[in-house]
Amino acid sequence: MLLSMTGFGESHAQLNGLAVTVEVRAVNNRYFKLNIRGAEGYACFEPQIEALVRKHAKRGTINVNYRVHREASGDDFRLNAAVLKSYLEQLRGVSTQLGLAETPHWDSLLQLPGVIEEKNSEAIDVDSDWPLLEKVLTEALTRFTQMRREEGKAMAADLASNCQEIAAQLAEVEKLAPQVVENYRSRITERLNKLLEEFDVTTDPASVIREVGVFADRTDISEEIVRLKSHLDQYASIMAKEDSAGRKLEFLTQEMFRETNTIGSKANDSEIARRVVEMKTCVERIREQIQNVE
Repeated sequence: MLLSMTGFGESHAQLNGLAVTVEVRAVNNRYFKLNIRGAEGYACFEPQIEALVRKHAKRGTINVNYRVHREASGDDFRLNAAVLKSYLEQLRGVSTQLGLAETPHWDSLLQLPGVIEEKNSEAIDVDSDWPLLEKVLTEALTRFTQMRREEGKAMAADLASNCQEIAAQLAEVEKLAPQVVENYRSRITERLNKLLEEFDVTTDPASVIREVGVFADRTDISEEIVRLKSHLDQYASIMAKEDSAGRKLEFLTQEMFRETNTIGSKANDSEIARRVVEMKTCVERIREQIQNVE
């Protein structure tokens, strides 16, 4: 079962005044790379987040963005009586010096710096938030994997189609291969006969046989055909497995191209060359598609 390296998944939940939203995105990368962007004070969870992500992805550039919002409560704010008292004393002193009878308003006093203190992120017990964050991240990763699996099915169908086309063309090449040597024998015999008639010379049939044998050895593509068939069988086997194995398929694709190229260079036949071009086209499509497989 193939998995696409590109995907997206999101989830959100709210519990006891805590709201968590997670987004997971991934793009192609030959190796595993994780980027995490989250709320201030939650960096301590990065190892746990990476461990969860690695359960769902083996390679690719994965971006995890999460937001944590906590509803404010009365315990989150504190009136600093000492600062407020200091402000009052200073204001009364100035009022006495200037002969002002006005009393400062409370709404103005409460807006002065340091009068109202807000609990900072370091004072929040973030450990208690991890269960909800873990739950939401897991849900986002599950949806992320589902999307990659669906894309992987489409990619597998396309890869299988190209492999089938290569197999079909290879079967025709295998049929044509024996005829290449026979055609060469016929051509060389015909040319020799014309020359012999023209110059009235005789030749040893063994020389013709030896020349045809050298040509047959030089143009023999049976080993390449067997190896290419093996690569196609391995391709089908790997795609049927439960785990996605993009790197193995990349290697097999390189080997398929090498064997196909060798067949084209050794065959010395126009019809085989035409079918080799079709096979190379399919291999190139496979190579482009494999770049998206995990």
